[in-house]
Amino acid sequence: MSVMFHPLTVRQIAPDTDEAVIVSFDVPTDLREVFGFTQGQYLTLRKEIEGQDLRRSYSICAGVDDGELRVGVRKVKGGTFSNWINEKLQPGDTINVMAPQGRFFVPIEPEAKRHHVGIVGGSGITPILSIMKTVLAREPHSRFTLIYGNRKLQSTMFKEELEDLKNRYMTRLVLHHVFSGEPTDAPLNMGRMGREKLGEFFASVVPAGSIDHAYICGPFQMNDEAEAALLAAGVPEDRIHIERFGVATPEGAPVGAVIHEAKPGDAEVAKIVIIRDGLQREIEFRKDQPSILDCASASGLEVPFSCTSGVCGTCRAKVVEGEVRMERNFALDKNEVAAGFVLTCQAHPLTEKVVLSFDER
Repeated sequence: MSVMFHPLTVRQIAPDTDEAVIVSFDVPTDLREVFGFTQGQYLTLRKEIEGQDLRRSYSICAGVDDGELRVGVRKVKGGTFSNWINEKLQPGDTINVMAPQGRFFVPIEPEAKRHHVGIVGGSGITPILSIMKTVLAREPHSRFTLIYGNRKLQSTMFKEELEDLKNRYMTRLVLHHVFSGEPTDAPLNMGRMGREKLGEFFASVVPAGSIDHAYICGPFQMNDEAEAALLAAGVPEDRIHIERFGVATPEGAPVGAVIHEAKPGDAEVAKIVIIRDGLQREIEFRKDQPSILDCASASGLEVPFSCTSGVCGTCRAKVVEGEVRMERNFALDKNEVAAGFVLTCQAHPLTEKVVLSFDER
């Protein structure tokens, strides 16, 4: 087993909706520092299912003061891992888990008086719930507004926990549910969470000028629409934070598939030097290989990865020497790219030698 993963025992599995469960883990005393997390981070789970070594990332849904480690997992149509968790995983089972990762958060400022806004679709609530609980607990002068889109009330994750939070922070937390599949008393709370609908919110009940930080998490199309609505309303780009858990699938391809294609300028053959834990390993990359990550894995190297679709950022590394291009990038911000960080699952060498460090985090 990789030293990056640690076996954790499942303490509890609690049903949340008809198609989602909350999985809580026991963390041994000697691993509590390893599994200390920042609000908005995620865990990568690893399990052999039906003969396949699979990895999936799930956002932590606990606040940092909750004293527990838990994730919310909704069934995905055709999703081997999410269906296995919902149907097969039992309390007392052991599963391999990577230490928390991710940069979907804004540092807490205990004295700040800020307005945080979450824009969420479906299971995108999981990291936002962690952020919201932590902000409300640790920024006593700040407030939080949640705009949460679902098909209907019955399919809404964490609805009871959200109501409990509302009762606890009555003057500082505002909840706006939006349902696309059932009627509500207010037209504002009905329909699809698109640019137009969110524009109505920003023009009326959630003035865009009051927003200090906006957090977006949901299906890829909703993410893009929400970002466009915020920008159109005048919210500065650096105050908009997006966590993506899905990408558009090419027409005719399997769900979640990513098509890698060699392009003019790609190196025919390249020497790739991988640095991890202070050690160096040299491998050879051929132009017909899908990515540097794929090449490293085929060479027997154990490097961090999860989604392999350019979304989660687990495979992030820094280019120390040489040049690469990325097929797609939904995880790194402009500053990270400018600093030389790349997603190795999307990286293709442009030069005959590339040195990549996984130690630069």
